[in-house]
Amino acid sequence: MTNAPDTEALAHAMIACTLPKAEWTHEAHLRVGLWHVLSFPEATALDLLRERIRAYNLAIGGINNDSGGYHETLTAFYVRLIRAFADAAGAQRPLEELAQELIARHGARDLPLRYYSRERLFSVEARRGWVPPDLQTLP
Repeated sequence: MTNAPDTEALAHAMIACTLPKAEWTHEAHLRVGLWHVLSFPEATALDLLRERIRAYNLAIGGINNDSGGYHETLTAFYVRLIRAFADAAGAQRPLEELAQELIARHGARDLPLRYYSRERLFSVEARRGWVPPDLQTLP
């Protein structure tokens, strides 16, 4: 665990658009999401992540359109999942400990596909706005 990223520093680098693209991994998304959920009320965290992920994508030469970049349903899914995790795990615990546990419990890249069919999750509608799961309800 000594090589684990500093979650707060990772979040600040992403917000400042100085995080190298190669470091914007699935795990980094989860850590940045956790930092936002612990730092702000859920709705504010989601609003900030919408804005910041879009800005970061553009800053690293990416796009935000109907086929790539920011994905509203995935972002909202993870904010809700992270909020439920933090409430159950005890948000007063050290951030790095929570981040490691979040990744261990919910870090599987295919996790959203346990709740969504591939067609629904990767639709333009789901990328543009919140679409509820069609396979099982969120925890």
